Amino acid sequence: MTFPDLPTSLAAALAERDYDTATPVQAEVLQPQAAGRDLIVSAQTGSGKTVAFGLAMADALLGEGDKVPYSTSPLALVIAPTRELALQVSRELSWLYSKAGARVATCVGGMNPSQERKVLKSGATIVVGTPGRLRDHLERGALDLSGLAAVVLDEADEMLDMGFREELEEILDATPESRRTLLFSATMPKPIEALARRYQRDALRIATISEGRGHGDIAYQAVTVSPPEIENAVVNLLRFHEAETAILFCATREKVRHLHATLQERGFAVVALSGEHSQQERNQALQALRDKRARVCVATDVAARGIDLPTLSLVVHVEIPRDAETLQHRSGRTGRAGRKGTAVLIVPFSRRKRVESMLRSAKINADWTDAPDRKAIKAQDRERLLTKLLEPVEISEGDQELADRLLAQRTPAEIAAMLVHAHRATLPEPEELIANTPEARREAQKERHRPGFEDTVWFRMDIGRRQNADPRWILPLLCRRGHITRNEIGAIRIGPAETYFQIPRNVADKFADAVARTAGSDGDEEVVTIESSASGPPDGPHGKGNRRNSRSNADGPRVRPKPSGKRFDKPRKHGGKKHDAKPHDAGAKPPKKHRKGGKPAVRKPRGPE
Repeated sequence: MTFPDLPTSLAAALAERDYDTATPVQAEVLQPQAAGRDLIVSAQTGSGKTVAFGLAMADALLGEGDKVPYSTSPLALVIAPTRELALQVSRELSWLYSKAGARVATCVGGMNPSQERKVLKSGATIVVGTPGRLRDHLERGALDLSGLAAVVLDEADEMLDMGFREELEEILDATPESRRTLLFSATMPKPIEALARRYQRDALRIATISEGRGHGDIAYQAVTVSPPEIENAVVNLLRFHEAETAILFCATREKVRHLHATLQERGFAVVALSGEHSQQERNQALQALRDKRARVCVATDVAARGIDLPTLSLVVHVEIPRDAETLQHRSGRTGRAGRKGTAVLIVPFSRRKRVESMLRSAKINADWTDAPDRKAIKAQDRERLLTKLLEPVEISEGDQELADRLLAQRTPAEIAAMLVHAHRATLPEPEELIANTPEARREAQKERHRPGFEDTVWFRMDIGRRQNADPRWILPLLCRRGHITRNEIGAIRIGPAETYFQIPRNVADKFADAVARTAGSDGDEEVVTIESSASGPPDGPHGKGNRRNSRSNADGPRVRPKPSGKRFDKPRKHGGKKHDAKPHDAGAKPPKKHRKGGKPAVRKPRGPE
């Protein structure tokens, strides 16, 4: 759809940027029924929202000659959840209103606040900022909102998720009642509805999000790998796609640091982006991507919103997103404004069911596949090189002279082979991956065990959650009865009435003999029965699948919190008879009756913990 009649200053700015077709959200906010009204807009990321609200607030900002009149206080305020998004919005509004004479000020954390106050004092007409920094300027008297004609809340759902409700309410309470309020949000949860009811009047609802929540211009893939192969899979995905720009999402800063260093060592032009980087470092990283000095960005979810890189065509979820919303916000960095993109989830074998559930929740259809191997990457390299070398080019006189000299010393076939070799020398080598076979998946399951627990024997105890069984006193009990250390105890599975645990096979016989010898050694009236179990814990919700109150083989030994004497869950049998598992074994101070040899009081079971 073409743009309707626009103010001449804005139309000229759009023409310079080759904007000749309005996106759906831009067309909707320019409809006659939206003129002058408060708006609640639901639109996907990358749908042109910034230009949309820039055009929507034009009637409140422009005066005679389609120019922004001089004002000592801001006429428009845009609030965004993150620094990156605020800076991006500021850049967009700067070129959109450049011919209208607007002055755009940016107020975000990590920047020099005194410099921001100077810009505000000099007469900024549009202010873009994050909630915390805007409230700081407001409380210090540097931000005057008395003349505000329009306020925009961009990614309002994210701001509430990040805990900015108090800041938003303080800022909005300081604005005049006559101002327009434009609320843009990808989702409309109840807190957003409440915010709209409080601060908007007769708002027009605009929804351009399709029924399928996934982005139509994004192709989703799910790649299953063995957990130790994740980094190699990342390398091969980057090499297979050879995207002009790619973002790799990790869950933690530590993972970002590690993967960034790994890819640098492999020869990739890569930058890092996480919460531990200063604003200046973030700006430099993004500029390196825009300037093509870097092609890969390793980032935490801090980069999931607000980053707009036109050349970004590949998003890789190195670590699985925490939920469907995070998956979509991460993936939404690509496939923007009609461009195509690819989002790849790297899924360890054991996490496939969780990812399938997440994809169903997000209504996303993903192609499940294996990571590309060396053979597939080499084939892609050959096709890309052929395409590149056969492209028409302008040959200068110097280039022709050099080509003639080469032809005089080498045959055309030799020169072509040299070109291929020179091209490959600049590319990082792909990795050899373990084939995705049933044997590999079984081996991956073994690798989850810590060293020494590859071959174990299951044992059984006749107490469970109904008797308040807890690893805090089960571990000392097993060490005392079996004459072993806690480092020799593997996975523990606590069921309703029984507990299963693993002992390495090489010490299982010694453990069983010690348990038989020490039965009743503490003078208990009724001891905990410990015996070998050939089958291990039963399947089902109370067996292997029940991980509550359990200790995994992958956990390794760890220091456990010292419980208080009052609330310590004592082991008990029916009738309140005590066992040889004594609370003081776990470092707790037992009740007085227990210390004197009497029976502990019977407690009502609290149910599964």
